[in-house]
Amino acid sequence: MTLSIRTETEADIAARERLLDSAFGAARFAKTSERLREGRLPAQGLALVAEDQGRVVGTVRLWPVDAGGRAALLLGPLAVDGEVRGRGIGARLMREAIWGAARAGHKAILLVGDAPYYARFGFTAEATKGLDLPGPVDRDRFLALEIHPGALAGAAGMVAGRGVPDAPFALAA
Repeated sequence: MTLSIRTETEADIAARERLLDSAFGAARFAKTSERLREGRLPAQGLALVAEDQGRVVGTVRLWPVDAGGRAALLLGPLAVDGEVRGRGIGARLMREAIWGAARAGHKAILLVGDAPYYARFGFTAEATKGLDLPGPVDRDRFLALEIHPGALAGAAGMVAGRGVPDAPFALAA
């Protein structure tokens, strides 16, 4: 495997959508996190793909949100092609996404996901206790990583999407 992690391009859209459909099916559009993403572009430079010999085998995107009055990012979805799962591609995408967010000056990342998996990257449910999502969510799966310690201290209220409105098939450069 010759894996590279790079910024997503417009040429990756169809492959990304096939990968997400395979990983999550049509139910992905009904998820609470989707309410925060729909109609918006991902954060600039934080839509990533994993590529192996010209084939997209993984994807992750981060989205600007308002977290109880604090600027933050929402991570997701993270997906890896079933043929190559278990090879550390998801972990590499996660590390690159976190590093890219930190490098860009972002202070916190939220997500809804498997707590044991994301704990190894520093995500916990503790920092989301005062926050709510616009739909049902298992509180144990609503997690945050404070890139800057205390970034979400005292944050309370509804998480809301923000950022650049989407145009069909557009990407943040």
